[in-house]
Amino acid sequence: MKEEQLQVFIEGTKYFFSTFAGQQVDVGVPYLIENNTKVAFDYTGIIGIAGARKGCVYFSAPGRLLAKLLQALGEDDLEDDNLCDVVGEVANTVSGNARRDLGPEFVISVPVIVKGQLEDIKLPKDIRSFVIPITWGQDKAALVICLE
Repeated sequence: MKEEQLQVFIEGTKYFFSTFAGQQVDVGVPYLIENNTKVAFDYTGIIGIAGARKGCVYFSAPGRLLAKLLQALGEDDLEDDNLCDVVGEVANTVSGNARRDLGPEFVISVPVIVKGQLEDIKLPKDIRSFVIPITWGQDKAALVICLE
């Protein structure tokens, strides 16, 4: 993946938090991981990617960050269903923005939500994923890009 393509996802994440939550996020330096190691927090929104590029993009965050995000969005109901919805919305918005920049051959799915660890998610073993560390307030999250 080229640096400018990775930058599309970074800018999409910054855009989401500044536009919808009204607050900036700190984005750390992206790094590569082997796909046998999965970065995951309490909730993960996964977007499948098809077309010219295949793989997935996922946003994973602790429940505390998602609860604060819901509150910033004006939602007082911090129940599990809403935490799941908002983690999927972040993944969907970031991927949708990437699709706008990467073109119509970057086909995205609806979000799949996973609570807890990602044992059942199979990532391609022959490629590596980029992890984009995110800090919002005191909480850490990650955006993971796994594309062929």
